Amino acid sequence: MNPTGIVFKRELASYFATPVAYVFIVIFLILAMAFTFYLGGFYDRGQADLQPFFNFHPWLFLFLVPAVAMRLWAEERKSGSIELLLTLPVTLWQAVFGKFLAAWAFVGIALALTVPIWFTVNYLGDPDNGAILAGYFGSFLMAGAFLAVGSCLSAATRNQVIAFILTVVACFLLMLSGFPMVLDFFHGLGLPQGAIDAIAGMSFLTHANAISKGVLDLRDILYFVLMIGAWLYATAIVIDMKKAD
Repeated sequence: MNPTGIVFKRELASYFATPVAYVFIVIFLILAMAFTFYLGGFYDRGQADLQPFFNFHPWLFLFLVPAVAMRLWAEERKSGSIELLLTLPVTLWQAVFGKFLAAWAFVGIALALTVPIWFTVNYLGDPDNGAILAGYFGSFLMAGAFLAVGSCLSAATRNQVIAFILTVVACFLLMLSGFPMVLDFFHGLGLPQGAIDAIAGMSFLTHANAISKGVLDLRDILYFVLMIGAWLYATAIVIDMKKAD
């Protein structure tokens, strides 16, 4: 097994070594069902689809995904095990990518466990399953972007709580960048339309909502891929700078 796979296996196993993983999954499933069938007005809408389910995902991820990401590097730095990890025959990039993939797989497992909600909707009606599948794909990509942001900010501190707060704030700002009130604010500052469009294009919500509607635009997929790559690259830079701390 290559070094990335070894790091991945070690990290994924560590999630299930404590009750925290199971608590996270239970909370995620309960909130997902509550938001879909109750707060999302599933029965009142009279339409069998999972649009309410995917509409609430960014807000679920805003707090739950940083809780997963905060331990990625902050715990390693606090315990001092990061020095041991980096002295092993594994490159910095392999360590960063392996730990990120393990966290992403863990969130993917939690997301996969919501499939009974999909089955329930099919039992109650005749939804567009292609759009639902695209929605799951978009949610998985968005979770990866949240985790990449959290990975970088976790590497910047030894304190998991600080890493959690910084990740929530950073992801919240990235989500807000597509809101009309934010765009109106920048428009009022006299920014050119091209700059305002660029700010709007940075929003997680703009790209995730497009995919959740069943529209698999290459630009939306590339946005998340580039976002993940950029923040993981930043993670490697931060870890390299913090080696002496």
